[in-house]
Amino acid sequence: MTAGLILPAGELAAAANLRDEDARYMAAALNLARRGLGRVAPNPAVGALVVKDGVLVGRGVTGHGGRPHAETIALQNAGSAAKGATLYVTLEPCSHHGHTPPCADAIIAAGISRVVSALNDPDARVSGEGHARLRAAGIDVRTDVLADAAMRLNLGHILRSTQKRPMLCLKLAETIDGYAAGAAGAPRLAITGEAANAHVHMMRALHDAILIGSGTAIADDPLLTVRLPGLDAVKPLRIVLDSMLALPAGSRLAVTASSHPTLVITTESASAQKTADLAAKGIEIMPVASGASGHVDLAAALAYLAARGLTRIFCEGGPHLAAALLRHGFADEIILLTGAAALGRPGLPAIDVADRAFLSDPKRYHLREEKMIGPDRLRHYERVV
Repeated sequence: MTAGLILPAGELAAAANLRDEDARYMAAALNLARRGLGRVAPNPAVGALVVKDGVLVGRGVTGHGGRPHAETIALQNAGSAAKGATLYVTLEPCSHHGHTPPCADAIIAAGISRVVSALNDPDARVSGEGHARLRAAGIDVRTDVLADAAMRLNLGHILRSTQKRPMLCLKLAETIDGYAAGAAGAPRLAITGEAANAHVHMMRALHDAILIGSGTAIADDPLLTVRLPGLDAVKPLRIVLDSMLALPAGSRLAVTASSHPTLVITTESASAQKTADLAAKGIEIMPVASGASGHVDLAAALAYLAARGLTRIFCEGGPHLAAALLRHGFADEIILLTGAAALGRPGLPAIDVADRAFLSDPKRYHLREEKMIGPDRLRHYERVV
């Protein structure tokens, strides 16, 4: 059943340790759900499997843009074989009428006899009602199978539902002696190699948007596009936090805005002329509240992005933005890439001493993964929730 699927080590171990057929099928459903990451906002990426007499008869993952839902696709795939079968689903089936009828009703109508679910949906329109409706129809329902893994997979949806913000993955690159850049005015550093850079492009593709600050936009003049074979159509929203609209109209972000969606979040005091200049390039401008320092208020920016329907943000900003996100508790995951070479002279630290201490504090973060990508070291941290 799982041939060809690569399961994350933690979920594979959990399934094996439980010696539980439900856990094994759920691990496969979670792996399937990951195919939707970065493509299904504002909905969560859900995976569903229909299994009958030990045979996989249907499967589905949330469609691009959030519809159709995974359960609907899996049931259609199974056809008449769904009657009397078990449905494995990585999130509670919806119970409300939206753009599509409730998945709970489709499950009942298909004759499914048992549903195994990983996680209750915190969306107020569902919030246990989907499971309750299935039970009321006489369906055997088991919940909380590989719930921790499902929570991590759906963290963006959960945070958007409960805290009105998207999840945020912060990526930082540092030299082996801890620097993100040289002294002010120094040329941009090439810290990581081709393999690590390709990994970053894949991470971009798994998120709804890529976020930087105006300092990085000006200093590095990045494109923030996904440049991998076969992924030309994947175009995450490019976002710049730019309190005073300092982004040059001749920057690569500006000149490519007509072909790659680009948003600049600024403050209400931003220049009308600069707003017009950037808008003429095809950039969307959104003013939000400013903080005490006069810069974009991070909480207000994230609340706007959540209201817009974004669930997963990949931040490639520099050390200053990274520090602000860490100190406000907004960095839910951290990808720290350490290159093989040293800067060998004073420069801009990737993370200062106080913020680096956050990463080693078990009450704040835990190290999920550490591995080599070519000559570079990757450390993947997750915020304790």
